[in-house]
Amino acid sequence: MQKNTKKLRVLIALSIIPGFGCRRVFNLIKQVDDPEKIFSLSKRELRAVEGIGEASALSLLAFDEWDRVDEIITQTEKNGSEIITLADPEYPSLLKQIYDPPVLFWLKGSPEALSKPGIAVVGTRNTSPYGRKMAKKLTGELADEGLCIFSGLAYGIDAIAHRTALEQEAATVAVLGSGIDNLYPQKNADLANQIVKSGGAVITEFPLGTNPDAGNFPVRNRIVSGMSLGVLVVESGIKGGSMITADLGLDQNREVFAIPHPLGSPSGTGCNYLIKRGAAKLVQTVDDILDELPVQQSGDSANEPVQAKPDWREFELDELSVSICELLEKKAFQVDELAEEVAVGTSQLLVKLLQLEMDELVLQKAGKVFELK
Repeated sequence: MQKNTKKLRVLIALSIIPGFGCRRVFNLIKQVDDPEKIFSLSKRELRAVEGIGEASALSLLAFDEWDRVDEIITQTEKNGSEIITLADPEYPSLLKQIYDPPVLFWLKGSPEALSKPGIAVVGTRNTSPYGRKMAKKLTGELADEGLCIFSGLAYGIDAIAHRTALEQEAATVAVLGSGIDNLYPQKNADLANQIVKSGGAVITEFPLGTNPDAGNFPVRNRIVSGMSLGVLVVESGIKGGSMITADLGLDQNREVFAIPHPLGSPSGTGCNYLIKRGAAKLVQTVDDILDELPVQQSGDSANEPVQAKPDWREFELDELSVSICELLEKKAFQVDELAEEVAVGTSQLLVKLLQLEMDELVLQKAGKVFELK
């Protein structure tokens, strides 16, 4: 049985209210200290939440499909999967930072895999020998560094990335464009089972029974990039899901990387285009990726001299800068979370963080995550 069934029922109900949408639910959860109280709110209280207008408030107040909610929970248990919601501690923090995080998703496997530091490895289904070689090489080296490999279980580059991670005994997460009981492509069902058994996970935001319709895949790609520290495009034409994932990664402030391809190679024109317009960093070796990610490289030499870190207390800082440093001393913060903690606007905070970066006191990581240097 799911943990905290009452809270789960509320989140499922919110997810099936027509036209309510991920963003409205996200704002609602942020506004209310206990999600279980949401259906007890008055229309006036609902209207006070950002993005909830008269129609949305009335839709919530009129909701009366609790039998359908309970049936979803029952069918999920029969399927052997579980539901992770925005209100659960297992929900990956990086995914919460995107504009429209899914209200909930179905999962088979280990919830812990979702929050491991990792990178999305994506590419075309119609691979070339060069693309297959580079996918296997770089995915293997990234897995050796302890990174989780996120991808979409599709034929081609996706499947190579998942299989290589399994071979390296690294965590890997597959994001579906269909219901978790309607796995697609079916020929990769054995691969999905291996991912689950290995301690990885297979997830989807699409309800049980959902078919793999073409429109689902661009939607799911925001989750692939959203859970990742960066997106590596191995091989892609100018159009396709991999290019959509790269654009989504840029929108989500993720690092984007691309492997260069020989001129005249149709399956690599997308990668070259991303590099040409400065949307992706050119990758020649795995270090080109690792240098941009907030992860410790296993190859770092223990014999290198350690430089003394500057102590922010030795600087003459204003009150806001002191508050920022005191918070970052405890842990790293994403900029929106930090803005809430210090109670200032994001734009004002970014100016102050830039000053602290210039003083070499603060370091910015992928996804606008800041930490003390």
